[in-house]
Amino acid sequence: MKIKPTNWQTQVKIFEKTDCFFVRQRGDHLIFHHKNAKRAVVIPKYDEIPVTVIRNNMKTVGMTREEYFSTLGDV
Repeated sequence: MKIKPTNWQTQVKIFEKTDCFFVRQRGDHLIFHHKNAKRAVVIPKYDEIPVTVIRNNMKTVGMTREEYFSTLGDV
């Protein structure tokens, strides 16, 4: 299955279910932290989040494609 762009609300729900927690907002970017991440997870408030941003955030928290699609199905 191919990762497709989604809206920012869906991405927030996905990353909150994977133990990310909201820290702050700067402009239209939401900043989240994850206990195992070396840097922050940034989710821009776009109607359509590009796949590159989704993949970078997945890599930051160590999420696999299977975990992503499983969590996406729960949202």
